[in-house]
Amino acid sequence: MQGKIPSVRAGTTVYVGIDVCKAWLDVNLHPVGQSFRVANSKEGIKLLCQKLAGAEVVLAVVEATGKLHRLAHSLLSQAGYPVAAVNPARPRKFAEAVGQLAKTDKIDARLLALYGAAIGPKATPVPAKTVAALQELVLARQAAKADETALKNRHAAAESKVLKRLLQQQLKACARAIAGLEAAIAALLESDALLKRRHSILGSIKGVGPAIAATLAACLSELGLLASGKIASLAGVAPFDDDSGNRRGLRRIKGGRAPLRQALYMAAVSAARCNPDLKAFYERLRAAGKPAKLALTAVMRKLVILANSLVREDRYWTPKHA
Repeated sequence: MQGKIPSVRAGTTVYVGIDVCKAWLDVNLHPVGQSFRVANSKEGIKLLCQKLAGAEVVLAVVEATGKLHRLAHSLLSQAGYPVAAVNPARPRKFAEAVGQLAKTDKIDARLLALYGAAIGPKATPVPAKTVAALQELVLARQAAKADETALKNRHAAAESKVLKRLLQQQLKACARAIAGLEAAIAALLESDALLKRRHSILGSIKGVGPAIAATLAACLSELGLLASGKIASLAGVAPFDDDSGNRRGLRRIKGGRAPLRQALYMAAVSAARCNPDLKAFYERLRAAGKPAKLALTAVMRKLVILANSLVREDRYWTPKHA
């Protein structure tokens, strides 16, 4: 912590903006205009809670920054404060909209507090420890698979025997790492009855393999809790309007969670070939003149909506025309 944390008058209504880095948290209290810094640790967040004890905290806003925000999100939520973990792109666009072009940790904390007051994002539930652990393993496996693909491409293009041998060694090490991650994912799923059940339901959909089912379970914990349009939007496969005056623009997907969208794409490619219902749907779109990429995106949307329904109803997938 740098300097002495100023006191807040009891009963003061505040919005809290928290800019996160590995070592510390920059905090801003709006509308009182107080800024300070605490360590990004249990001790630092305890000091922050002591600071907020006399205030009426409407909302604390923190950017979703991988793992770095999780401790603050968890401990502040445990202390009874509503915390919204938001997509970093949204406060950045908000900053541009209000004409704030400069960017520092202190400025970012202030803008997060202003964003909370102006936009009022909903508080984000703290993910269960097993879900957070599964997500970490799933994303690590996804990154390792990407590394493996890159190594295979380099190996295929290499002409030097020495380079080919070294790349082959790296490929073997990468394969061992992937196998280890898959074993850890399987063990974690086995240890949690609810996650195991969800994984089993998702894996029952023809075209969704074990790895993709694990990705859906880890990266879309909202499955079964939201309406179809909302879940498609979270996954980044909902088309949005682009009209102005007499112009009717193309509907395009935007946003979403990149690792999840990648998994859905792979599942859609498989489902368009082997899932009887989704194959028929894909072929109808293609026969109607829709481009392959658009048809696959529609299959992705169908997949995530189907997964949402199955989890909500706690049942396994069965083909419509069995």
